[in-house]
Amino acid sequence: MTSFIDLTNFGVACAGLIVAFIGLFITLGSPYMDKGIRKYFEVFFSLLIAYILSDLFSQISLTMLGSDYAILSRVCVFSESFFSAILMPMLTWFLLKCAGKKTYNNPYFVVACILFISYFITLIITQFTRHIYFITDDNVYHRGPLYPTLLISPALLMLLNLTVLIRYRKSLSSRLIKAFSIYIIVPLICMLIQMCMYGLLLIVIGSSVSSLFLLTYIHREQMDVYVAQREENARAQVSINVLQMRPHFIYNTMTSIYYLCEQNPKKAMEMIESFTNYLRKNFQAIAKHGTIPFREELEHVRTYLNIEQIRFEGKLFVEFDTPHMGFRIPPLTLQPIVENAVKYGVDPELDPLYISVSTNETEDGNEIIVTDNGPGFDENENTADNNREPHIAINNIRERLSMMCNGTISFSARDGGGTIVRIYIPRNYSSIS
Repeated sequence: MTSFIDLTNFGVACAGLIVAFIGLFITLGSPYMDKGIRKYFEVFFSLLIAYILSDLFSQISLTMLGSDYAILSRVCVFSESFFSAILMPMLTWFLLKCAGKKTYNNPYFVVACILFISYFITLIITQFTRHIYFITDDNVYHRGPLYPTLLISPALLMLLNLTVLIRYRKSLSSRLIKAFSIYIIVPLICMLIQMCMYGLLLIVIGSSVSSLFLLTYIHREQMDVYVAQREENARAQVSINVLQMRPHFIYNTMTSIYYLCEQNPKKAMEMIESFTNYLRKNFQAIAKHGTIPFREELEHVRTYLNIEQIRFEGKLFVEFDTPHMGFRIPPLTLQPIVENAVKYGVDPELDPLYISVSTNETEDGNEIIVTDNGPGFDENENTADNNREPHIAINNIRERLSMMCNGTISFSARDGGGTIVRIYIPRNYSSIS
């Protein structure tokens, strides 16, 4: 007859199996996880599932089947003991990897392997003696007088992992320290309880739940790394864009300065000063690792437009209406938008280009509006090779806005011709600290 403890153990094992499968599915479906770490958790949860299945089959064989299944019970109990122990040196390896230390040649990992081998040898010996545990021909499980010796190596492995965690704690984030602590301590407590309370199997659920905790924390850590890498890539793209400033803009500016030196030295000096400030602010943007006050970006825009107004005298007019400037934006967000409007909107044979830059404080954020009366711009049009530059720049701006401040950028046609660009910065991301 199946006892209450048997039913409890069976329910605990089923719950642990569900948790282990959840962990495996999360691992297989995670797009952010490093390939090496994903492979580790795939193997880890596969072994954990094998361990729990062995435990389930051993329970079924021992409590629900008859004496004819004694061999099945011996195989299942052996498999359960083997798979549960092999997870611990794997954790040692993974802990060392996360700490950035060498793994296979590390003394801690060598000791972990020695402890596991000694456990495996003890487990083999157990099959030929009744001193540790045995299963009778009637399919009944018994613990021998030396049963605690079987748990010495696993206990030492847990203590070894705890030692490694303490030893290399400064090389781990607080999140990883918490995750590894839970994984090491919870199964250790369950094992100690199981040693003292014969019949109650707690290690299965302890191992499953702590493994899922470990995966959850590692997954969050990997997502943070993924986001940080995307932000770094976006900053690198900004640097590339700055270093690859349009050659014709530099050439035209220098040519204008050359002729102004003879025709209007005062205006040439003004243009040199503006161009110097423009270059300085562009290169300063490379060193920026976060958002900047909107006031700085606006100053950069004014410097750029001052250069272009000298070059296109009488053909470029600018209006600023920016009473609200108490927010932050990614560097080189507004300036490329204005530069794009000038590049495709100024034509000596057409009417002058009018550009308006304004700011609004909305209920839940801040809005920058850039309006021009140029030829217009369709961000969704099929780009030819000679017209890809503005689309690449806009995609870069959109990505940096999204990652750095959860902002957005949109384009719409202006009545009477031209383009309206709206940049939105949520309030939670835009306040100046």
